[in-house]
Amino acid sequence: MKEDIDVIFEQDPSARSVIEVVLTYAGLHAVWSHRIAHAFYKWKLFFIARAISQINRFFTGIEIHPGATIGRKFFIDHGMGIVIGETCEIGDNVTVYQGVTLGGTGKEQGKRHPTINDHVLIAAGAKVLGSITVGERAKVGAGSVVLKDVPDGATVVGIPGKVVKQDGKKITQPLDHQNMPDPVDDRCDRLQRELNMLKAQLEQIKEGE
Repeated sequence: MKEDIDVIFEQDPSARSVIEVVLTYAGLHAVWSHRIAHAFYKWKLFFIARAISQINRFFTGIEIHPGATIGRKFFIDHGMGIVIGETCEIGDNVTVYQGVTLGGTGKEQGKRHPTINDHVLIAAGAKVLGSITVGERAKVGAGSVVLKDVPDGATVVGIPGKVVKQDGKKITQPLDHQNMPDPVDDRCDRLQRELNMLKAQLEQIKEGE
């Protein structure tokens, strides 16, 4: 418990006192509640584990399945809207921001949620989906959707997530968010080309008559 409190002072400059952290930090409450729920889960008291998890969700807005495995110094900043799946495994010194989903794709059996290794940072709104591995010291950018393994020391951004840095070295061009492809416009353009082709063919048939 002391480690859980200490990591908040390490990561959050707005933390002022232990009493403030213990009484007002929803992320800390969620972690402590999960540790209790996970103990009941390991004892195969699944109903009690899920009940604690749901109460935790009601009070904190953070949903952590009691089957998830979480390491030491797990820091949840703000936290509202975080979802962590049953078979998710999280290492030590991991930081997660609000709106993050560590979930499944709905297709897998057994291990269907991500493995997050040590010293990983997952920014606000990111979705890490499926039985994939996020390597040590990796960073996942805000709003990214990660569907493939992330190497150690990599920075991933975008939808779908792409590695843009590896150990601090840029390996791809940054995303141009002002010129992202628009699938609706692309589809409309394709339909317009097909319509023009059909019109031309119809004119040829009329000329043949």
